Amino acid sequence: MALHNGPTPNRPLRSGLGAITLGTAFLVALTGCTSSKNGETTSSAEALTIGTTDQVTSIDPAGSWDAGSGTVESEVYATLLGQKNGSADVSPDLATGIEQTGPKEYTVTLQKDLKFANGHELTSSDVKFSFDRNLKIADPNGPSSLLYNLASVAAPDPATVVFTLESANDTLFPKVLSTAAGYIVDEQAFPADKILDDKSVVAAKPWSGPYGISSYDKNSLVSFAANAHYKGQQGTPKTRDVQLKYYTDAGNLKLDVQQGTLDAVYRTLTTADLDDLARHKGIKVHTGSGNGIRYLVFDFATQPYGTRTKNADPKKALAVRQAVADSVDRAQLAQQVYKNTYQPLYTSVPDGLTGATPSFRSLYGDKKGGPDQAAAAARLKAAGVRTPVTLNLQYNSDHYGSSSADEYALVKTQLEATGLFKVNLQSTEWTQYGKDRVKHLYPLYQLGWYADYLDADNYLSPFYSANSWVANSYTDPVVRALVQQEETETDAAKRTALIQQAQDKAAAQVPLLPLLQGSTAIVTRSKVSGVPDELDATYQFRWAGLSTK
Repeated sequence: MALHNGPTPNRPLRSGLGAITLGTAFLVALTGCTSSKNGETTSSAEALTIGTTDQVTSIDPAGSWDAGSGTVESEVYATLLGQKNGSADVSPDLATGIEQTGPKEYTVTLQKDLKFANGHELTSSDVKFSFDRNLKIADPNGPSSLLYNLASVAAPDPATVVFTLESANDTLFPKVLSTAAGYIVDEQAFPADKILDDKSVVAAKPWSGPYGISSYDKNSLVSFAANAHYKGQQGTPKTRDVQLKYYTDAGNLKLDVQQGTLDAVYRTLTTADLDDLARHKGIKVHTGSGNGIRYLVFDFATQPYGTRTKNADPKKALAVRQAVADSVDRAQLAQQVYKNTYQPLYTSVPDGLTGATPSFRSLYGDKKGGPDQAAAAARLKAAGVRTPVTLNLQYNSDHYGSSSADEYALVKTQLEATGLFKVNLQSTEWTQYGKDRVKHLYPLYQLGWYADYLDADNYLSPFYSANSWVANSYTDPVVRALVQQEETETDAAKRTALIQQAQDKAAAQVPLLPLLQGSTAIVTRSKVSGVPDELDATYQFRWAGLSTK
């Protein structure tokens, strides 16, 4: 999945947020479904089989924050608030409403008679446990960094949750509640201080979302069945049974949807495969703007002249990062690898979000968006860096798509063509990739980002805050302060200025190098309904609304 072609700018929630009310539409089951006497949901729609190459890291929500794990977690866990397709705003899911009850306080009221799929009651105690646990574990590959402003959670009665924040006027916090950091788990099933293995999670049946897992063969085949206890905004699933089948080769994924073995494909087929499938009868390719970006990360500890290297030198390390920024040709990457379905990206905040400013375009290369070998050479010479500089560059193709191999082969070619760099290119499977990168094993490596909520802050805080998810040892007090200020600034114009300043300051230091933003695609058989022909940046591929009827 990748990114915006210019969605409507997001309007953050403001101080003095009124109560959001749960309308009756959220409580009405969708047609074509009934509940059987044993509590399981039945449906006359055929079962769905969905294919993907995107691997799962963990289905414990505190232990993963990646698209592959999120595909499963978003179906089996629910949040207090959620974002519906077509809207960047939040609305109630397990909650009936949220109210800002003080400058540093939000109060949430739960729906009545909530239960997990295992029959345990879902109360405010489980909500408090879920957030406390996430913060306590603080897994480096988990979503706890989204809870940057959460001071404490109280459960004064079974239906009420009170969130107390560190800083006042955090108008983004309701959106944080709708993210992966806000999944509600069963306190009777999960340990408070460590990640639960997938097998134990499945055995406990702690599902709070529209589906539960009925059988689990990790990264091979997972079977889902509708959760009759779910009462959230997605309603009762139109299709009771769903299978998620995993592939290691995108070519086999394409072949199976083409032959009718799969009903849908979500991540990741090549641009050429999508073009070919679009010409086949009985197949629909749904495309449009998404909310992801593709970028390179420099590990400040292990990059050339990094803090943990024998020849550590911050001046030379900065020159290397800036020279790489001078040398990469984004337009060539977009055209040759992705046939211009992706567009060059010059900031961590994608084009179309309020505050996005292309800081890298005016700072590096030819100052117009293109590369400049002479500028790169001058930077390295001025810092006393001997060339060619050896760069150990890591990428991943099972999570970010098989086209990543072509993308990073071209990046290597571009860098080496300057005569300034020697690039050692290596690839690692995603399940190992996440573990290695946070151990500083990759001096320079590929990452992507998919929005938790459509606001510029979600493309700043995870990269530049004190507990950065990127975890590349980059720290800058000025950038951190700017991000903290924009998160609580209620004046729209002032907040936009802070967002822009944060991008400019970070770009000057190149902790990460934005490369591309593009479009997203979902492939379905024609018999499958529930996916719009044109996707926008708010679209989430959720199964409750899918049907084969």
